[in-house]
Amino acid sequence: MPTHWYQEKKQEHFYKKAKQKGYRARSAFKLLQIQKKFKVIKKRDTVLDLGAAPGSWSQIAKELVGDKGKVIGIDILQIKPLNEIIFLKGDMTKEESIKKILNLTGENNVDIVLSDMSPDISGNYTVDQARSVFLCNQAVKTCDYLLKPGGNFVCKIFEGEDFPIFYKKIKNQFKNIRQFNPKASRKSSSEKYIIAKNYIKKPLKNNNKKLN
Repeated sequence: MPTHWYQEKKQEHFYKKAKQKGYRARSAFKLLQIQKKFKVIKKRDTVLDLGAAPGSWSQIAKELVGDKGKVIGIDILQIKPLNEIIFLKGDMTKEESIKKILNLTGENNVDIVLSDMSPDISGNYTVDQARSVFLCNQAVKTCDYLLKPGGNFVCKIFEGEDFPIFYKKIKNQFKNIRQFNPKASRKSSSEKYIIAKNYIKKPLKNNNKKLN
């Protein structure tokens, strides 16, 4: 059986399944597979979903946290509203976006930060991988302001020469860290997910003072 044909059928399977269940994208199954293996989201959690468009991860997160949990999704693109989910339009490379979220949650009150952020693909993999790591670093910066001590973090990153440096950085900030490739990801994809649990809250450095 040709590998290319099999991969197309697999992606068609997840696409059709997403449509059947009312999820906005097949990427919903990536988060479901992460949750099944690592149990990163609990009932009543406050979840922050970075790079949330079109909203499929936020949909799954809301199912998992239940009526008494909270889900906030933010993306540079406008996201069509969904019941009981707060969607914001904002660029997570800008501090003003962190301020928007702080106004809703307060400092270090988020139980889990999810980041499925991805750069605009240029076709130059070295450039795209560097941009992916930059977005991951922005997600970690968001954790500094918003994630509770002991909280969890899920981050998509493109594999490449900058990956080991970023992975080492995360290991210094969380007690437990794993790498994971969900089955819902394309086999040819270079994306990998970092699953980090039990955040170790450290004082912000002098050059990274609290946002006003």
